[in-house]
Amino acid sequence: MREADLIERLRRLATHPGARELRDDAAVLEGLVLTHDTIAEGVHFFPFDPPASVGWKLLAVNLSDLAAKGAAPVGVLLSVTLSDDDWIAAFIDGMEAACESYRVPLLGGDTISLPPGAPRIVGLTAVGRAGERTPARSGGRPGDRLWVAGTLGDAAAGLALLDMDPAADGPLVDVFRRPVPLLEMGRALAPHATAMMDVSDGLLLDLSRLCAASGCGAEVQLDAMPLSRAFVGEKGQDRAARLFAASGGDDYALLAAIPPELDPSVTLSLPEKPTLVCIGRLAEGHGISLTDGGETVPLPERLGYEHRTELSPMDDRG
Repeated sequence: MREADLIERLRRLATHPGARELRDDAAVLEGLVLTHDTIAEGVHFFPFDPPASVGWKLLAVNLSDLAAKGAAPVGVLLSVTLSDDDWIAAFIDGMEAACESYRVPLLGGDTISLPPGAPRIVGLTAVGRAGERTPARSGGRPGDRLWVAGTLGDAAAGLALLDMDPAADGPLVDVFRRPVPLLEMGRALAPHATAMMDVSDGLLLDLSRLCAASGCGAEVQLDAMPLSRAFVGEKGQDRAARLFAASGGDDYALLAAIPPELDPSVTLSLPEKPTLVCIGRLAEGHGISLTDGGETVPLPERLGYEHRTELSPMDDRG
């Protein structure tokens, strides 16, 4: 079963308005923003990844969902599978470092044991305080400009390096293992965004979800993709590299639709980092049209990473 099919079935249960029909990154309930993410060995991290980085990543990916709603973190609930003591101790060390960095307390959670040799699976529920506006995926309008905060492709490139060599290191590997949630940028953009989400499964796939929820299409300029110096050094910046960046996963950048009369890079008081660039606009109709230097480019067959039952661990990632 594809991830989208399962979510469609679950919508029958999501009867509370705060669930936003499961079309958003998070639920909104009485001034709180609620989100949950699970990461699994062989899917989101390698068995040889440092356990401390897994603990950091688990918190960071949940806080990224709060960032996309402009919410301030309040606390988290942890679900963890018991395994060998050294791994668990290092995992908790990494999570503790992330909690201290973002001033997020642990509120509770659950522990379970699995049969020996089973992949490690850890989950986290994050709770945030909603700001003055909590932008959904569904509020975008044709004509809104599309802005990306952060860079694209770094984590997918780091994953590719680790896939070739488990001993690989460097800035791209660091981005894959220890993403940085853009909480401050999210709070700055949220009051002005008609729609906003984080980019976790690949820009093109996540944008297609925003378009579907908003009932419109999108025009994207491939040559506007924000690429880091480390990415360009590893992958280059030709069309193939930019398509790789646009369809990679684990970026945890922010994608915001903002009315055309507002240029947030000029008008708003934004944090110095990350970069914020316009990559296109929402349009009438449906689907995504892609250009590069003014030339129309076919969409890649794979827009990003989507979970489905027939995949083996780490298949089709990056």
